[in-house]
Amino acid sequence: MTDPSGGAGTVVVTGAGRGLGLAMARRAAEDGFRVVVAELDTERGTQAVEGLRSDGLDAHFVRCDVADPESVDELAGHVRELGPLYGLINNAALANGVGGKEFQDIDVEVWDRLMTVNARSPWLVSKALYPLFGSPGRIVNVASDAALYGSPRLAHYIASKGAVIALTRAMARELGDKGITVNAVAPGLTECEATETVPEERHELYRSGRAISRPQEPGDLIGLVAFLLGEESRYLTGQVIAVNGGFTMN
Repeated sequence: MTDPSGGAGTVVVTGAGRGLGLAMARRAAEDGFRVVVAELDTERGTQAVEGLRSDGLDAHFVRCDVADPESVDELAGHVRELGPLYGLINNAALANGVGGKEFQDIDVEVWDRLMTVNARSPWLVSKALYPLFGSPGRIVNVASDAALYGSPRLAHYIASKGAVIALTRAMARELGDKGITVNAVAPGLTECEATETVPEERHELYRSGRAISRPQEPGDLIGLVAFLLGEESRYLTGQVIAVNGGFTMN
């Protein structure tokens, strides 16, 4: 699938050096988009792009700290040179090693850091890249089903992902008549590098609570993201879609 407006539009994926981000970047590239892997870790991002290019895919690495406004502006400069911008997947987030403490025991510094990366960065990146969008355009924000379920000992993470959901709805209202859809996906606990440090008790909670009990893999999410980037989702906006094997049900 290529950019419905014509040509091989650019799709930016933040935090795409590994795991879900890389899986989504690969699918977008396989669907004919020019992909920008925006990743803080230079080695990881470079390797990701090398892997995509070795398969004949159009991929570019831009080092970006989504918590740093100057770095985000530099990302926008690189994207402007590639253009035209069609899609943005706000995936970058702090997720591994963040749980374990009840809300009253979380340090203020830890809370603020998580909010800066997880809640502020989707707004910051969207704000910087918005002037580069054509019409139609697609923005997909990666939330979490933890914000829907209310997982214990993750208050700061849940609050940050709840903010992503609220931001999605606000942006959808503002961008709808500009031809840009904004939706959120809320994956469950996914087996990838980012969740290797998640305590076993949480893995067991998901195993016992899913309607589909097998472990969740990155591939379980990318089909939905591909749909949200595509032409057939043109009248779908402001929605939060959980992909978690039925762990939560609306």
